[in-house]
Amino acid sequence: MIAVLIAGLLAGYGIAMPVGAVATYLVALTARTSLRIGVFAALGVATADGLYALIAVTGGSTITPLIEPVMLPLRWTSASVLIVLALWSGATAIRQYRKQQTATRTDRTPLTPVRAYVGLLAITMMNPMTVIYFAALVLGSNMATAATHVEHAVFVFAAFAASASWQLLLASGGALLGRTLTGSRGQLITTTVSSSLITALAIHLVISAS
Repeated sequence: MIAVLIAGLLAGYGIAMPVGAVATYLVALTARTSLRIGVFAALGVATADGLYALIAVTGGSTITPLIEPVMLPLRWTSASVLIVLALWSGATAIRQYRKQQTATRTDRTPLTPVRAYVGLLAITMMNPMTVIYFAALVLGSNMATAATHVEHAVFVFAAFAASASWQLLLASGGALLGRTLTGSRGQLITTTVSSSLITALAIHLVISAS
């Protein structure tokens, strides 16, 4: 059981720690809103990882071939959403800066924790590589056939916990960044940089899959 727990933790950190467009967006979102919003957004990402881990242990070998034909369209959709969010954030920051507002938030409309959670959950679920990653680990260790239901549950929970701890760390970093750059100029700089980085990472996501 300890071995399954460790395997789940390593799998969760393995999929969560590489910094990509979603991680960058999470940090930027927390920086311009609040830690509370960031926490819910982080849990949305971790929930997606947990769901994909669950899919992998319950039927990864069956589902993976079904996902592969639609991987590129899903990646295009995910990249498009991230690019739109990045451009919207950058445009909002520029408008706020021109008005010389010094509020810590740059969103026109309040972003609720539920919206942050659902939004990051949806964006992360658009990455089919996650289920393939977990499926490869599960099938490689024979967990899909040899493990019990309890061990499956432990693996999924451990993967979720690992992902959640990392995403919450990113959100905390974003909150600290937001407190440091509270002025309109600071908000403009950090939002512009993050929007450019998110766009570049989203484009790379599609190019690497083509």
